This record gives sequence, C-alpha cells and structure tokens, in this order.
Amino acid sequence: MPVKFRKRLIADLTYESAGVFDVNGDGIPDIVCGEYWYEGPDFKKAHKIGAIRQEGEYFDDFSTVAMDINGNGRLDYITGGWWGNTLRWRENPEDPTQEWPEHVIAEVGNVETTRAWDVDGDGQLEIVPNTPGAPLRVFKLKTDANGRGTGEFAMHVLREEAQGHGLGAGDIAGNGRVDFVLNKGWLEAPADPWKDKWIWHPDFEVFWSASVPMLVVDVTGNGKNDIIVGAGHEYGLIWLEQCIDGNGNRAWKKHNIDPYLSQYHDMQWVDIDGDGQCELLTGKRYRAHCGNDPGSTDDYGIYYFKWDGEHFVKQIICHGSARETTGLGIHFATADLTGNGRLDIVAPGKDGLYVFYNED
Repeated sequence: MPVKFRKRLIADLTYESAGVFDVNGDGIPDIVCGEYWYEGPDFKKAHKIGAIRQEGEYFDDFSTVAMDINGNGRLDYITGGWWGNTLRWRENPEDPTQEWPEHVIAEVGNVETTRAWDVDGDGQLEIVPNTPGAPLRVFKLKTDANGRGTGEFAMHVLREEAQGHGLGAGDIAGNGRVDFVLNKGWLEAPADPWKDKWIWHPDFEVFWSASVPMLVVDVTGNGKNDIIVGAGHEYGLIWLEQCIDGNGNRAWKKHNIDPYLSQYHDMQWVDIDGDGQCELLTGKRYRAHCGNDPGSTDDYGIYYFKWDGEHFVKQIICHGSARETTGLGIHFATADLTGNGRLDIVAPGKDGLYVFYNED
C-alpha cells in the first residue's frame, strides 16, 4: 500500500537546500536551511545562522552537508553556490544563539551543488562539488593524531576536463571501490585514489543537465550496479542497466522511468515505505531555472518509485499546481524526525520549506 504523509510548512522562505542534524547537542535532530536552523522536535523556534548572498530568485547556498570540520564535537556544514565560485563551510558556534562564521575552503568556480562520499574507504566522507565548467576535484578533511578535523582540507584533482552538469558515485567496476559518474561516462577508481591514475570510460551519454546525484545502485538485484539519472533542467528520468557479456564487455541499456516530468534535480535511494527494500525518492525542483526550463509550468510534486521486479511504479506523495503542492529543491533531506522508525522528508525549495511526516 502507498505510504501516507502529513505535510507541514516550516517556513515560507525560498532557500533550496536543507539538512538534518543535531545542531545543539541535545540528541534531537534539527533542520538547517538557508539563513536559519529550526530547533527540533517541533521546528517552531528559528535561530539565525547568517546572511547568504541572494541573486534574483536564488541564494548562493546549494548544499547542506553536515560534518565536524574543526574537531570540536559540534556538527558544521558545507555549502557553495553558483555565484560565489567558492566551496565554503559554516562553523557551528559554541553559543547556539550566535551566528555561524563562514570559511572558504577553495575557489572552485560555479558550484551546481555538493555531495559527500567516502572515496578512499577510510570511513570518513570526502567533499565533492559538481562544478560543471571545472575539473573533478575531491576535498579530504585533514585530521589530527586523534582523527579529529583540523578545519582544513586537502584538494585532489581526479580529472582535468570539465565535469559537466551531473555527478554520482558508487562501485561500477564491481571491485569494491568508489567510481564517479558524469553525464558523458564514468571514471574508474584505481587502487590508491590519491596517487594512481583514474580511468575514463566514455560508455554512455545522458542528459546534459543530469541530476546531482546520479544514483549508482543495483536495481535488479543481479549483483551489478546500475545508474539512475534525472534531468535537472529538461524532461526525463531514466535508469541505465549495466550489462556485461561473457567476454567481460560492458554495455548500458536505457530504460525510461518517467519521461513526462521535468526538473528531476535531486534524488535518494532509501526505504521510504519500511518494507526493507529501497525506493527511488525524487521530485521536481520548482522553478529550477526560474521558469525557463521545459515543463517549468507543468503540475509537479514529490514521488517515490517502487521497483516491482520489472518496472518502476510511481507513487504520489504530493502533486498539483504551484502554491497547491510543493517540490524538492536542489538538496533535500530524509531522516526519522519522530522516532517511529520511518523516514520523513525535509523538502526545501522556491515554494517554501516543508516536512512530510511519514505516518504509515
């Protein structure tokens, strides 16, 4: 049976990125979005984080990746945006009533958004910005002798060519390493990701505006990871089936999931219905290019797609016209906010910040 959700408006503000983590150390998850963090469990009390550069309908804040960067036991977060050309982190202050200092990690060019993966398998996440016009770079947090963050990052360039729009990571080669997916192929990880050469495979080409992330998951359960890709600024949602013949040759077979909706910009592979199997959770990014994308004025919403063994079956969480429904921004979050064992959805966007409570 489809899951039932209860929708609640947290703030009628237009920031497009949100994260969920314990800001004040009370053991209760809080919501961080734009210039504010909202104190759990009811998220009614807002605390100011600090000013964010605004450019028309946008804010220069396209990710909320939580990490204890300076090793003091408090979770900070990493962001970046298209106009500031910088990857930055916000420092969680000792006094929760104070604003959060901002620190520049590096000048990286236009940041579409940022994600984090454990690239070298040491149990610590690395930071990877999608910078369409710049090289693929990974930022590794430097740590002290006790493994605590020092507030500084080491930069590693994995591929000099421009990334393009779209980024994903996961084990494609089947050797337990973390490979990267771009919109015109994939990059195979060597044994030592920081010293050895990465191998480029131009095996496929997907949407020019490929989603961030592109998901690397085993859709069919055959032991080979496939790729799920949304179109961030055009119509389309597809998956690429990894096929390997008896001689070890790899090919990719394209399957449509939903060709009828546009602006599938962010997505997660999570167990949203509590049956022990992961579903594809995604939705339309409302006014991704401020009304200038194909299908921008179509009805939209948030959905999950359940694999039935042969196809993805679409389940509607919400759907409708602007101001009646809501979508998912450039960086949404899932977390159990109520302690009922189900994942709730924190949905930021130009149509407001909402929580969808998973109640069934």
